[in-house]
Amino acid sequence: MRKTWLTLLCIALAVSLLPAVSSASGTGSGDVPSVIEVVKAVNFREGPSTDAKIIRLLKAGERLSVRSQPNTYWFEAVDKNGKTGYVSSQPTYVKVVETRSLDEPNGLIKQSVNFRKAPSTSGDIIRMLKKGELILITEKVNAYWYKITDAYGVTGYVSSSSKYIESMFETGLEPEEELFLGEPNGIVVAGVNFREKPSTSGKIIRLLKKGEPLWVLDRTNAYWYQVMDKNGVTGFVSSNAKYVETSYQEPWKRLSSGEIAERAIAVGLSYLGTPYEFGSSRYDTSTFDCSDFVRQAFLEGVQLTLPGNSRKQAEFIRQLHDGRVVTDWRNLKRGDLMFFMEYKGYKASAYAGVDRTAETVKHVGIYLGDGKVLHTYSVNSGGVRIDDIAGTQWEYRFLFGGSVVRQ
Repeated sequence: MRKTWLTLLCIALAVSLLPAVSSASGTGSGDVPSVIEVVKAVNFREGPSTDAKIIRLLKAGERLSVRSQPNTYWFEAVDKNGKTGYVSSQPTYVKVVETRSLDEPNGLIKQSVNFRKAPSTSGDIIRMLKKGELILITEKVNAYWYKITDAYGVTGYVSSSSKYIESMFETGLEPEEELFLGEPNGIVVAGVNFREKPSTSGKIIRLLKKGEPLWVLDRTNAYWYQVMDKNGVTGFVSSNAKYVETSYQEPWKRLSSGEIAERAIAVGLSYLGTPYEFGSSRYDTSTFDCSDFVRQAFLEGVQLTLPGNSRKQAEFIRQLHDGRVVTDWRNLKRGDLMFFMEYKGYKASAYAGVDRTAETVKHVGIYLGDGKVLHTYSVNSGGVRIDDIAGTQWEYRFLFGGSVVRQ
């Protein structure tokens, strides 16, 4: 173990002393930094051009690992979600993060792994640690996580699995530790493809066989699990119960309905004043339309992914509660979604005689309690805001509402 560590340490140190290399295909000059930090919100794109498709908006404070610099104006980088893309290299938007000397590094990253703010797979990701990085392990929090400081002086948490890290923190620690984070929480019930991406077009790693144990790490969306197999390989597999049985629960399912509501509302309130944009991007929080805003509040607050538009969100609530929805807004609970018909006027008389069961959902908001709704609905209204319900168009337009969790 010590001989292996010393060999790897020497290699890592040797590599760290080499000058950074520009992309072979690039035209940029000078050294390419290892890590950059966003200083002003900037687009993260699929290619090194302002014409390239936007992946999402990078926020100030985010850190990215740089892969190359294809030319003077762009960095190819990996964000905290492990997504590779391109970001402007201009100092208006990003700054180079300088390394600090680690007096006695006692860890070496063997394979790229998430660097998190909390010792949990649900902890916010700081950035992706790259193979070959030296780190200082300061604490073993539990059987699965180390507390570390990286070469940029940032403190956070990383998996203690020997798949990802070579450690000298614990005397006698063998590199061949158990691959699963405790007992597996899933099993393959029918042969199914194990893929590199959560898509049927994703490259197949191999076929998982019936009876194989799995560790389900995350539910990527309604159709895919991110899992680790018995060999320690991470990938994606169909979440259809036909193929996989698991005891895994998404983080939000472990919370009470009240806590879910409060976390989502707290996020929503943090976006007060954010401008309205019809058809806003679901990957950009600089503007919202009504359904995008509601979706972001629950996604960011409790990692619950709601459908992308108000009609689908309404359908989700109906199905969740077997059609038993709340039709009197006064009976709603804090955090419930509220659905509204199209605008017909400011007076109650404009809605008299309307068959509400036949109306199409045109708007959605979050009920705050005390007769108030948190939502966004037009450019002129000022974006995300709080409005009274009683005696206003919102009372007259209300169709139904309900909780995002089954009661």
